[in-house]
Amino acid sequence: MNERIKRLPKIELHCHLDGSLSRGCIETLLGRKVSDQDLMADDDCRSLAEYLEKFDLPLQALQTEEGLYEAGYDFMRQMSMDDIIYVEVRMAPMQSVNRSVGCRQVIEAVLRGLDRGRKEFHIEYGLIVCAMRHHSDSQNLRMIKTAREFLGEGVCAADLAGDEATYPMREFTSLFGEVQKMGMPFTIHAGECNSLENIMEAVQCGAARIGHGIALRGHPVDIAVLKELGTGIEMCPISNLQTKAVRRKEDYPIREFIDQGLLVTLNTDNRTVSNTTIGREIDFVQQFCGITDEEIVEMQKNAVKVAFAPDEVKERLNHIL
Repeated sequence: MNERIKRLPKIELHCHLDGSLSRGCIETLLGRKVSDQDLMADDDCRSLAEYLEKFDLPLQALQTEEGLYEAGYDFMRQMSMDDIIYVEVRMAPMQSVNRSVGCRQVIEAVLRGLDRGRKEFHIEYGLIVCAMRHHSDSQNLRMIKTAREFLGEGVCAADLAGDEATYPMREFTSLFGEVQKMGMPFTIHAGECNSLENIMEAVQCGAARIGHGIALRGHPVDIAVLKELGTGIEMCPISNLQTKAVRRKEDYPIREFIDQGLLVTLNTDNRTVSNTTIGREIDFVQQFCGITDEEIVEMQKNAVKVAFAPDEVKERLNHIL
């Protein structure tokens, strides 16, 4: 990476809190040592389902208000070390709900930690709340209704995450019809497991962005539909290779998507689980996908365009870029 791109202020729109906690934060909250092997995906990871097993340990650290607060702050501290000026961090509140902590408390605690980081590191943020594919519609809807009360007060959007291969998008069209009625913007994880249908159903439901979207590869007609709609594509190269959404580095479709005019953004997905940073993602796409410096800058501008941020924040970000 040359000096110009290294110094470029950066924006991240697809990053999970639980998959991005620093080892020091997890060790402090759990009160014991953990290893890289405990937290990071193996090089021979075989699937998304296997990749998701690495979330079990960090989730143990997110079961108290103190842990959630510290996680929010730890996340923003890491952003400050990667030249991030705006980030949308996502988490699944119901994964932290227990007898002692309710959904509202979960969201409030994380927002307090994120806000402390915003003030200390001067990084703007938005919190995306994730419905989980293995949860019931009623459970997910209750969570989103609670999160909706914080919209514009830290929360910026909703999402659907989890094991896409086991729980296809068609099972959630009713849920996100309700989310749309609430006036809650949303993105959807789709196309990470070779299902073009999941992507197109998510867009039909009203998703403003698609997380990953790899299954669009080789489908110019469907790509044209998303281009026309202005749908944002949140690409996470290193994670996608680990989950086997893409088998070979040379097959990663970011070049195709950019050439076809999609609003592509570059993201880390899970900084700790994938052992990555925005800088590492940039190095990857420049080395293996032929992405130019100008296209890296353009992806930052795309990120501003499709961010779930207020207009005044977007104006500030565009001015910085």
